[in-house]
Amino acid sequence: MVKSSLEVHKKAEQAMREAVYKVVKEHRKTGIPLAIWKNGKVVRVPAKKIKLN
Repeated sequence: MVKSSLEVHKKAEQAMREAVYKVVKEHRKTGIPLAIWKNGKVVRVPAKKIKLN
């Protein structure tokens, strides 16, 4: 059985969401800011300002 590219895409997206959630949670625990890309520059953001769904 060959999985459709849509199924693979959905699984990859879910895995990415879970990974980001874990990283933000860990940064909140340690107090280390996250580095994100914003307006063409790298910006450090306090983990508490990142929304988790």
